[in-house]
Amino acid sequence: MYKILLFLIFPIMMFAQQYRLEGRVLDIHNEKLGSISIEVYNTEDKLIGSWATTESGDFQIDNISERMVKLSIKARGYEHVEKTLDLENIQGSLNIVLKKDHQDIEEVKLVKKKPVVKRKVDRLEFNVEDSNISSLNAWEILKKTPNVTVVNDLLSVKGSTGIVVTINDKKVMLTGDELKNLLENTQGDDIKSVEVITNPPAKYEASGSSVLNIVMKKNKIEGYRGIISSKYIQTQYAKGNIGISQYYKKNKLSVMASYYKGAGIYFREGTDYVNYQEDQTKCMSTMNRKDKNMNQNTINVYVEYEIDSLTNISFNYSGYYSPNSKGVYNVPTLIFNNENRLESDYTTINDHHSRSINNSLSFQVDKKLNKKSSLSWINYFTGNDSQKYQNVLTYLNFIGQSPTQNNFQTNNKNNIVLYSTQADYQWKNEKIELESGAKYSFVKTNSQLDFSDNENGLLQYREDKSSIFDYKEHNLAFYTSIAYHLNKWNFKAGLRAEMTDLEGIVSMPYEVNKNNYWNVFPTLYVQYSTENKQEFGFSYGKRISRPTYSWLNPAKSYFNLFSYFQGDPKLKATIVHNLNFTYSWKAWNLDFYYRKEMYPSMEISFQEPSKNQLIYYFTNIEKGQAYGLNLYKNFQIKPWWNVIVSENLEHNENYFVGIEDVLYKNSVWNWVSDISTSFTLDKRNDWKMEFGHRYYSPGIQGTFRISSNWSAYFVMNRKFFNKKLEASFIFNDIFRTTEQKVSTKYANQDNYFLDYQDTQGFTLSLKFNFGNQSVKNAKAIKKADEQSRL
Repeated sequence: MYKILLFLIFPIMMFAQQYRLEGRVLDIHNEKLGSISIEVYNTEDKLIGSWATTESGDFQIDNISERMVKLSIKARGYEHVEKTLDLENIQGSLNIVLKKDHQDIEEVKLVKKKPVVKRKVDRLEFNVEDSNISSLNAWEILKKTPNVTVVNDLLSVKGSTGIVVTINDKKVMLTGDELKNLLENTQGDDIKSVEVITNPPAKYEASGSSVLNIVMKKNKIEGYRGIISSKYIQTQYAKGNIGISQYYKKNKLSVMASYYKGAGIYFREGTDYVNYQEDQTKCMSTMNRKDKNMNQNTINVYVEYEIDSLTNISFNYSGYYSPNSKGVYNVPTLIFNNENRLESDYTTINDHHSRSINNSLSFQVDKKLNKKSSLSWINYFTGNDSQKYQNVLTYLNFIGQSPTQNNFQTNNKNNIVLYSTQADYQWKNEKIELESGAKYSFVKTNSQLDFSDNENGLLQYREDKSSIFDYKEHNLAFYTSIAYHLNKWNFKAGLRAEMTDLEGIVSMPYEVNKNNYWNVFPTLYVQYSTENKQEFGFSYGKRISRPTYSWLNPAKSYFNLFSYFQGDPKLKATIVHNLNFTYSWKAWNLDFYYRKEMYPSMEISFQEPSKNQLIYYFTNIEKGQAYGLNLYKNFQIKPWWNVIVSENLEHNENYFVGIEDVLYKNSVWNWVSDISTSFTLDKRNDWKMEFGHRYYSPGIQGTFRISSNWSAYFVMNRKFFNKKLEASFIFNDIFRTTEQKVSTKYANQDNYFLDYQDTQGFTLSLKFNFGNQSVKNAKAIKKADEQSRL
């Protein structure tokens, strides 16, 4: 039977059509690509066969029985190509061109790493994605960035603390603990680089001495991913944080939403000493501040939509809500006579609580006008509402007097509203880049202090010690800059003009302060590169540092009967001049710099002998200046062993007028050293460990002299289950060596305090990634400058 069947089929097989396919695979530069996989499928997506190109990129496929086939070409580093072919209509040889795939591919291993640090004409770029610290969060990465130091959670660049933090050149509208919380919950895996801009170009706000710009990786791959994270921190007392972040991208829509909840007990230890030269007495107060805040909420929502290939719109909401932070301070004060014998004392019990609410909304439109130019328009609104209440009871036991007690209460309410709108235009070609823009902002603040005490035997409201402070500020800015590239030379120059119109009204005693002024802020950059890749640079920039809104409030905020702090509504803005000479070669980075500050504003102390009071207040000193040298070098000892050395030597001078109207000079040579060594403990780059040491020599701030301190730390990070789960352990201030002595001593001023900010402790954190982990963070929206002063 089978012979008959074979006899019937054989003629059909003889006359069935057999096809042949041949061609060549090239890249966009017509380079021939060898060993490229080619698969052929039929119309039902069944595999017919697989082939590979020769070294010359050629392929030839014979005996294809199907007329309609699908050709599939896959090659690492190139976009996937699929073609449906009618073999009967193909004449001659095919040329198939593969394009480079620009998507982020996790498994690509670079044969040669890019430089960790790159010097550009107007900034220093720290490439995080090519370093072994990408597993850390953004806060820890900033602490390891060249030229950046962190002392008591305060960021500084080359000794200057007027820092502006941006994400993808968009201002982050948070400060203090809220900023730290945001950065701690920003993944290092999503960060491409950190840019240190010591002389910011004209497009940046003139306020602030330096800019730290965090550049995020692009979001190119569609999908959904999420992150659940938790953190346990043990210092003197325990703290914790838990949160979820979710990212989604589909077609033209990108969405990011996150929520974090924190709780814990915060501790700070201090001792104050005041020596009164007039009667040779001495006071000593011990204050251990313990505050409980069990409900800290941070929310962030970002939405971006691509209207068309040239137009994007984005919306951002961020909020912080802390309904109740509370504590009770028990502060004993001992008073010694001129023979150093205890003769009097008093005890202060400070019972207090506070709340804080911050809501920010922003809307942005980005429009590409053509291949060379683009336009952006940003609107921003924020509202900040806070309240601080304290009930202070003092037990007095003075020599020669009967024991008495005093009680006062304060209730301080603050409300800040800010609005800004800004437009930016950019045009560029291969050699020239032009930027221009304008911005308007309006700020309104209201601060109300209600003071009550029992001076007359009953707790009563005191109008003479209460105060209402209203403040309004308008700011209008225009800027333009131009950059030019000529062979080995790079040039850039810009000019920004800002008009400030402000009014402050104090109720008690009644006073009105008005001011209206224009400032211009020039910038200039020059960079030259030699044949052997040495880079020489020069830059100059003029900046302004406006006082924080709370510094302008003259109301007295009492710690106890004999100590308070006070703002000044007449504070001047500080003008800063920055000058830099840079040199880079083979990963060596040197920076010679000079900084001059006219009327810098800061907190200083002042003791009043006639009332035995110690007063802290914000004021302008005459001037400050500093010059120094910064060195940064990354040593790659082995592929798995890395050493980083960062050194900064600076001479700093502050000039201030003392209580007797005499000009004083406070100066010091300051050395900051940061040395760390890190190890990669496995081949998959999933297990890392680091040891580090930071040293700060004595420093100054206005009338203050600040003692030296140092700290050692240890970090370990491990990823599990194909990077789905990540665990980290950090041990900070291992030997508890960060306590500082801050002293004032001139004329009849002689006081100091010891301060320890509870830095010794360990952190355990877990992070679980789910969904499509190829999705990257969406960009943060641009923010206004004024929020940094909230």
